[in-house]
Amino acid sequence: MVTLPPRAGRKAGMALLMDHAAWVSARLAELPDAVSLEPGSRVALHGVEHPIRHIAGALPQRRAAVWVTQGEIRVAGEPGTVAGRVVEFLRAEARRGLLALVASKARRAGVQPRRLTVKDTSSRWGSCAASGCLAFSWRLVMAPPFVQDYVAAHEVAHLRHMDHGEAFWALVASLTDHTDEAMAWLRAEGPRLLRVG
Repeated sequence: MVTLPPRAGRKAGMALLMDHAAWVSARLAELPDAVSLEPGSRVALHGVEHPIRHIAGALPQRRAAVWVTQGEIRVAGEPGTVAGRVVEFLRAEARRGLLALVASKARRAGVQPRRLTVKDTSSRWGSCAASGCLAFSWRLVMAPPFVQDYVAAHEVAHLRHMDHGEAFWALVASLTDHTDEAMAWLRAEGPRLLRVG
């Protein structure tokens, strides 16, 4: 996908793309392989790889359609529902974990978010709207806990400072010890997370 300024036409976009075809090809070749969420695939949960295992037959009594046990993500139900159920499970896990992190950090920062949503974003791990609503990528649930901790701290700090000035970074530092390590991890490993699903 090529994003162009509002007044640029398709012809200008194609010319730009063709002028930089070698660069675009090199970037595409560097992308990690896509990972489907099918039985046998491996997906990280809080930074730990888990194989996905389909359990044939009816759902176990008093158990959700997806659960984690013995180092596996197990999925019951029809085979065609595995990928969708795994995504639902990962989104719910992301929301649960991020709600707890945000609540803790917001108390420490003396701020209150209006709402927290978990989305399928392709370019941002988190965002803070001027209205005080926080949004996070569900894919963060695949990252190690220290990365989730940093992203939650970053967005909570935006509830007080909507820029990236010194006061913002000082508040982030008071909310997490993982800024440098997490930013480096996201630069190195983030593209891989975006290829899952």
